[in-house]
Amino acid sequence: MNITSQMVKDLRDKTAAGMMDCKKALTETNGDMEKAVDLLRQKGLAVAAKRAGRATSEGVIETYIHAGGKLGVMVELGCETDFVAKTDAFREFARDVAMHIAATNPVSISRDEVPESVLTREKDIYIQQAMDSGKPANIAEKMVEGKIEKFLAEVCLLEQKYVKNPDLSIQDLLNEVVGKMGENISIKRFARFQVGVE
Repeated sequence: MNITSQMVKDLRDKTAAGMMDCKKALTETNGDMEKAVDLLRQKGLAVAAKRAGRATSEGVIETYIHAGGKLGVMVELGCETDFVAKTDAFREFARDVAMHIAATNPVSISRDEVPESVLTREKDIYIQQAMDSGKPANIAEKMVEGKIEKFLAEVCLLEQKYVKNPDLSIQDLLNEVVGKMGENISIKRFARFQVGVE
């Protein structure tokens, strides 16, 4: 199939990947736009995996203040070089993450950072619910496991569905940015402030 410059432009607009990467992806998928998008996302994952061990000692602190000034978020993003930290794309990603945190109020960045007390409290509630439903112990146990998995996916920032595009998780978004930037990027920490809420 003949890959036109318009097809390459359309794919670039969808993914923000480089022109040559877009052309190569379209060639490999015989011009299938959806498959090309998936291929570019997979490559982003591969780049992210390769770069995951690198130190992220540069970065930015970005803020988001919701209209009315009663809700604010501060987030620290790390990257490998000062050059990337100063790019518009990196800062835009940081702003998007801060805005997402304002909207979803995650408990932690990843599963291993969820406080044990929070996990124990949720588990106790789910166990009580399972017992009250009168299910056999083995089924109740599976119900509790499923509910804990769902709870963690809802409260861990990296696993949450991105508010601007629910087809992607924050981890997917992060992987795409790592793929585009070509260096390791990490969400280091965040703080969410809301007037009248402790």
